[in-house]
Amino acid sequence: MVNPDPSQVPASTDHIEATPASSDTPAVDTSEATEQGSAARQLLGMKGADTGDTNIWKIRLQLMKPITWVPLVWGVICGAAASGHFTWTFEHLLMSAVCMVMSGPLLTGYTQTINDFYDREIDAINEPYRPIPSGAISIPQVITQILVLLAAGIAVAYGLDQWAGHEFPTLTALAIFGSFISFIYSAPPIKLKQNGWLGNFALGASYIALPWWAGQALFGTLTPKVMVLTLAYSLAGLGIAIINDFKAVEGDRELGLKSLPVVFGVKKAAWICVLMIDVFQIGMALFLISIHENLYAVILFLLVVPQITLQDMYFLRDPVANDVKYQASAQPFLVLGTLVAGLAIGHAGL
Repeated sequence: MVNPDPSQVPASTDHIEATPASSDTPAVDTSEATEQGSAARQLLGMKGADTGDTNIWKIRLQLMKPITWVPLVWGVICGAAASGHFTWTFEHLLMSAVCMVMSGPLLTGYTQTINDFYDREIDAINEPYRPIPSGAISIPQVITQILVLLAAGIAVAYGLDQWAGHEFPTLTALAIFGSFISFIYSAPPIKLKQNGWLGNFALGASYIALPWWAGQALFGTLTPKVMVLTLAYSLAGLGIAIINDFKAVEGDRELGLKSLPVVFGVKKAAWICVLMIDVFQIGMALFLISIHENLYAVILFLLVVPQITLQDMYFLRDPVANDVKYQASAQPFLVLGTLVAGLAIGHAGL
């Protein structure tokens, strides 16, 4: 459930030199491959999206960063599993799909767009090809997109509350609360992202706890105990969020953002990152043992082991150079562990 930062994909392949053609080796058109790769990165909202494409809908989609929708969709699945009441009926599948649209394209799209809006100065340093600093989309168009996505997300949440028969509009309240957190994360004067601890925890909780709560509330009862438990589990997400700060150390220093790599230095921040990731996953496994969900606890322990191994192989050795490699190889284990935790909670009936 953790947010994979799209900007961690290498910025360009323009530096690759084509191998001279020979009678045995066909020539490769690297410029065409690079252009196609950049176009794909643009649609997903990834780093290296300087394609020169002026299609306004592609630019709007780039602002919404579709690649970041995936953990929110997964979070809804985990919450549905944790409810203990999800059934494989057409209605429940349709309800969960609508909830995923609310959490992913609409509200995460809103979050990413508003973040780009308020980050346009730092993006001019770190990622000048982004739609706003590059001038590919106007400020009024961006503001309109923010408002439309926010209104649509809250409206869908209210519709889900009515569909589920909630006396209190739980999903609407969660949508409004999450949208508010997204706003103060990016917008001054609070701008939570300026604080490495608060900003990264807000990010981790938004990608683990909030979609989990939405999925669980849709199909079951969201209890205070589960809310506290998932917030604690989100501290592992805080560790993942720290990884996203290593790529922007230069720009963060210049603009006075107190990210953990800026405050503690790259090496210390890397250790803080991996300890947060590991300790709170292991803590969840120990909690599962305490409620007698031993099988799920063992599976969760086993999923932490390869993460620790990959941290030693890649991330701790050079967190700046290996952040993408580490995320790609280790995060699937963390994501699977989140589902294991959800299934365990659903099985225990918490």
